[in-house]
Amino acid sequence: MNIDTFSKLQKEGLISDEEMQRVTHAENNRLFSLHWEIKSALYLGVLLLSGGLGILVYKNIDTIGHQVILLFIALLCIGSYAYCFRHRAPFSREKTESPNAFYDYALLLGSLTFVTFIGYLQFQYTVFGTAYGLATFIPMVVLFATAYYFDHLGILSMAVTNLAAWAGIAITPFQILSQNDFGNENLIYIGVALGIGLVALAELSEKRNFKKHFAFTYRNFGVHIFFIAAIAGMCIFEKWYGLFFLLLAAGAYLTWHRAFRDRSFYFVLLAVLYGYAGVSILLGRTVFNHLADDIYSGFLYMIFSTVGVILFLINLNKKIKQQ
Repeated sequence: MNIDTFSKLQKEGLISDEEMQRVTHAENNRLFSLHWEIKSALYLGVLLLSGGLGILVYKNIDTIGHQVILLFIALLCIGSYAYCFRHRAPFSREKTESPNAFYDYALLLGSLTFVTFIGYLQFQYTVFGTAYGLATFIPMVVLFATAYYFDHLGILSMAVTNLAAWAGIAITPFQILSQNDFGNENLIYIGVALGIGLVALAELSEKRNFKKHFAFTYRNFGVHIFFIAAIAGMCIFEKWYGLFFLLLAAGAYLTWHRAFRDRSFYFVLLAVLYGYAGVSILLGRTVFNHLADDIYSGFLYMIFSTVGVILFLINLNKKIKQQ
């Protein structure tokens, strides 16, 4: 509300003194929304509680006892899910709104404690024996069911992460480079297949109009996993790196085409950067390795090509905004 405008209207006689006082009173006593502050505090609280439970268990494992800890985690999980079942909105193929701000975080807490409960059971009592895949498969199924039934994007991300872990791939931002063994050929095949599968799920969600707002999450994970696996294939395979480059080029073209259709600069950026990385690796293996001054040639290529890519992205951003 612009008080100066109302003051000007008062001076021109268009509003009375009483009306001006009402406007001034309303402006001075305007309610301040704490919506995002409360949501941030709840999210932080869930994270702190989950982390605090881990620290508590670690420091007091000898005095508390495993059964007591498991019982506490189970009760917390059951309580969170019971609250969400009681307050849930009716299931819908489309996006459903949360009944209140606490609901999303209760569901997140229930899912986190469920994963913790399964992991604790396997670590301490090896309830699944040597079938370690079950320790990730069961949480994955429960998380996917939770994400669709309660319509929660955060739980869907956890489910996709569990799916990748079940397949043998670590996809958290910290672990993606430190924990994955990209020298493992099977892991590269799995990465390519998983990436294509997740992008296919995104397309299917939109075409079938079944939770189509989940499509971005599927596509985001799928594109990253596919491109990283394809780049790893170009670096690892001596004879078939050209095939992986063709795969990467096809993925970059499809991502580019889809991004322009959706007017998404984010996916245009991914297509350009991963495509640029693929072209650079191909040039490094086919051209620069055979030059006498390969270091200087590669250095000059990096400088000029990086500047060119930046200018190209700036122009693309303008073009997308003008569409």
